Amino acid sequence: MATLIRFYRFSFIFTLICLALGAWYGWSSTGDLGATASLLWIIVVLSVLEVSLSFDNAVVNASVLKEMDEIWQRRFLTWGIAFAVFGMRVIFPLAIVAIAAGLGPIETLNLSLNDPQRYEEIVSSAHVGIAGFGGAFLAMVGLKFFFDLDKDVHWIRIVEVQLARFAALPAAEIALLLLVMWGISTMLDPADALTFLIAGILGLVTFIAVEGVNTILEMKAEAARLQGAVVRSGLGGFLYLNVLDASFSFDGVIGAFALSNNMIVIALGLSIGAMFVRSMTIHLVKQGTLAQYRFLENGAFWAIIALGLIMLFSAVVHIPETITGLIGAILIGLSLWWSVRHNRLEGVKGESGTVE
Repeated sequence: MATLIRFYRFSFIFTLICLALGAWYGWSSTGDLGATASLLWIIVVLSVLEVSLSFDNAVVNASVLKEMDEIWQRRFLTWGIAFAVFGMRVIFPLAIVAIAAGLGPIETLNLSLNDPQRYEEIVSSAHVGIAGFGGAFLAMVGLKFFFDLDKDVHWIRIVEVQLARFAALPAAEIALLLLVMWGISTMLDPADALTFLIAGILGLVTFIAVEGVNTILEMKAEAARLQGAVVRSGLGGFLYLNVLDASFSFDGVIGAFALSNNMIVIALGLSIGAMFVRSMTIHLVKQGTLAQYRFLENGAFWAIIALGLIMLFSAVVHIPETITGLIGAILIGLSLWWSVRHNRLEGVKGESGTVE
């Protein structure tokens, strides 16, 4: 219990601060106790929604952070908070409206505060592009994990072994994603199809660019190590994690409008969720959870692929956020259960505990 308090103390303090701000805002804007209580309830629901949609994000963050030195771990968990909370939950929706409506920053802020209905309509109108970009990036993150010749831990073995073999074909995962994107675009009208494909290609290019920067930095670090230098750089991982965080945030930001079109309420609710995801990430890294549970990482990346596909198909059909969060939770829960089963029956080094 003491360990949990240590990891989640700041998140609970941050939650109380956000709820206090929400209560002050609700009372000052409505002057009604019932309306204020309703507003606070929406903030709580939004925070739970964000956590349920982003648990797989915490697992993947932990899988990258464990390879980084402590300096860059701290930088991501501190500087990254500002990017995740203020950048994606406040600035990102405002930027969408500013670009879509051709407004300036101040005009956009006024619109969000004084005409939330119109603000929501503009954000929703950009959904096709957001779905293409975020879905493509997340799908590539998941596919890259499984299209790996060196991968030797397989959970859903009958599928994962075959995917690892296909990694021998250069850019096989990119070809697969492009085919899926093209198939989805055929279900859209021409204008939306073009927007979707352009956004998806930009998401793919962003992934390749971030991977490229990471590879270059790793090569430089390795060269320095060979010359005897002490290298403590995690810039590539830092950039990768922040872009990944942003992609995970897309569905939560858009889905939040199903509960409220008030920018302040959305920002407070999603920020609480983002803070708890940070605490979960720290917990997973410090406790070595990924090493203890053999297939947890696999389950998280399957959840990422599922989320990426859901985002891509959401350009065609609305998929409730409840289903999105439930699919991710089920995949991670099953991989965790299978890891516990494997540890009990086969031992940590066993191989026969995989799904056949």
